[in-house]
Amino acid sequence: MRLRSRKFSSIFVKFATAFILVGLIPLFALSLFSVNTFTGYVERYATGNLQQMVMYMSYNLNAAFNQYNEVSKLMYTGKYEGLIESSSQNQTYNVNELEQINNIPIDSFLKTVLYSDSYISSVIFVRESDDKVYYQEKENRGIEPGLLPHAEWQRQMSRQPSKVAIFPTHNADYYPASNRKVFTIGRHLIDISGKVATEPKIVGSLFLDVDVALFDQFFKELKLGEKDELYLVDGDGNLFFSNTQLFEADEAHFTEKSDEGMMQISEPIPFLDGSLTARIHRESLFQQLLSVRMTVFAAIGLCSTVLIVMGTWFSKRLSAPILTLMRQMTKVESGNLSTRVEVRSNDELGRLSHSFNRMIDRLKEHIDEAYVAQIKQKQTELNALKSQIRPHFLYNTLEVIRMSAVDKDDHEVADLILSLSNQLKYVIDYGEEKVSIRSELDNLKDYFYIISVRYEQRFELAYEIAPDVDLNWPMLKLSLQPIVENAIQHGLKHKGRGTVGLTVERRGEDLVITVYDDGIGMDAETLVRLNRSLKDPESPGKNVGLKNVHERIKSVFGERYGLVINSREHIGTSILLTFPIVAEAAGDRTGV
Repeated sequence: MRLRSRKFSSIFVKFATAFILVGLIPLFALSLFSVNTFTGYVERYATGNLQQMVMYMSYNLNAAFNQYNEVSKLMYTGKYEGLIESSSQNQTYNVNELEQINNIPIDSFLKTVLYSDSYISSVIFVRESDDKVYYQEKENRGIEPGLLPHAEWQRQMSRQPSKVAIFPTHNADYYPASNRKVFTIGRHLIDISGKVATEPKIVGSLFLDVDVALFDQFFKELKLGEKDELYLVDGDGNLFFSNTQLFEADEAHFTEKSDEGMMQISEPIPFLDGSLTARIHRESLFQQLLSVRMTVFAAIGLCSTVLIVMGTWFSKRLSAPILTLMRQMTKVESGNLSTRVEVRSNDELGRLSHSFNRMIDRLKEHIDEAYVAQIKQKQTELNALKSQIRPHFLYNTLEVIRMSAVDKDDHEVADLILSLSNQLKYVIDYGEEKVSIRSELDNLKDYFYIISVRYEQRFELAYEIAPDVDLNWPMLKLSLQPIVENAIQHGLKHKGRGTVGLTVERRGEDLVITVYDDGIGMDAETLVRLNRSLKDPESPGKNVGLKNVHERIKSVFGERYGLVINSREHIGTSILLTFPIVAEAAGDRTGV
């Protein structure tokens, strides 16, 4: 958790966050403002354009209805191509007696009206006196008068007999096998040749069936989508046309709907006293706008990605020198004073790097002046301690060889001289401070061979090496021989016979070597005094060899390493040597 907190509080994260926020906030604000402004403009333009189209269509539809109204008036004016002017005889006589309208046969008049407009599918005239039906139909189908709802139409027209009537869209099922949908224009033929009466005299009724295909030519101009709806209704809510095709002739009644996803536009149709209503699906209307929005958002995403990448790159460039300086400072904290920071610029970071390098140089100079002299003095003292060991050891060895040469005359003397030669080569070399475990064990074997010959094989050497121990690991030179010698002189010699044991094992990151014997041991007071002398280099003591080894280990490897002594009287003594496991490989004895 702490590492994660430090990671997010790094200067790189702060630089990157600042760059990205400074760039992204204006980008998002400007983009959203632009998109909203553009969206509002497009929505207003699309809505206004659609409203203009609906208004233009309503005007054309009203004009079309007025045109059919004028066609229905031909019964009175006779001013139509193919018709002759009406005679002075009254219209009642013409229709009832002569079966004429405007002095031409009724069927001819109906046929002329039928072909006067391409959308008029049939023309019907019903004589008032006997309900006789005259008709003309473009597909020459016979009419079934019983299915013709002229009585209902005439009843509705009787409210205002002198005005035109329009009947909503219905099926023309009074023509056999006809599935055509039509709306009907109706007008009474009133006899106006006589005196004006209180009640108008109706001679007959003219009905024009107009195919609803008439509306298609107007509605195609809107280019409606699949979800858009268009309704043409009169003042009573009767439906004349709808692109949904969901109404029947007897259920063609329109009721307004409310839908949040639809936009409704209405324009009046004066002729019908009704309106043209368009319900446009907003999503379909602004689909193109949605594409533009998606394009803008994609551009915002691309710009944001570029901004993030560039911000990260710039932040890395700015923070890299600081992070490099921090890493070099960490090395200095661990004691590495040879590190340097490369100065690549003349700005504040460059000057800081230059100052850091100067600080390291001055620190090294101070260390050289203050501590190197002390270290050299310490090394001189350690060499002197080692020099104290060598003459004593050499004297004892030569004494053994002398006694053996006097007592015996065999090849054993040659072996002793070989072991002595090996030891002299190992000891006299002053250049090495650390050697491999293998080299130290080989030297110990040579030493113990000489001891075993001197004391007539009364002492044995046993050792055990753990499988996870690498014999090339380094340890302090001449650290085992003084301890084994101490075990023989102070432990086994007084007992007369015994064994010196040695174990080599790994404990975590430490190398632990235990030297033990089954000699006479020591009492608790002596053990305490001996351990105290190891901890205090200034305290006097007779165990020079142990103190020398202990001090050398601490000087070379650190304060936490050295010797630990344990002993029980009449049982034996064990000495624990601790070394760090380091990666460097010590030179083998063969190379010495």
